[in-house]
Amino acid sequence: MTTYQEYKAKIAELENLAESARKNEISQAKEKVAAIMREHGLTVADLGGVAKVKTSKPRAPVPTKYRDDATGQTWTGRGRAPKWLEGKNKDDYLIK
Repeated sequence: MTTYQEYKAKIAELENLAESARKNEISQAKEKVAAIMREHGLTVADLGGVAKVKTSKPRAPVPTKYRDDATGQTWTGRGRAPKWLEGKNKDDYLIK
């Protein structure tokens, strides 16, 4: 009967073999691509592989809309309502 440790050792061995095979296949693919590029006189710039990086502006914090004066807890009004506001009228806690 095979033990857990033996299975773990086999898994580790197979993962190593898979990683070696992957590196070998990638190496072969790169060689094929380079050969095709040399054959046709292409450069990396000809492939147009430069992706534009989309930059986003940092978001401004959302202003607080509701406050419980007794505890000082606040809520912006976005997302799920907090527990302290359950069963209560939101308008009573609205910051004016």
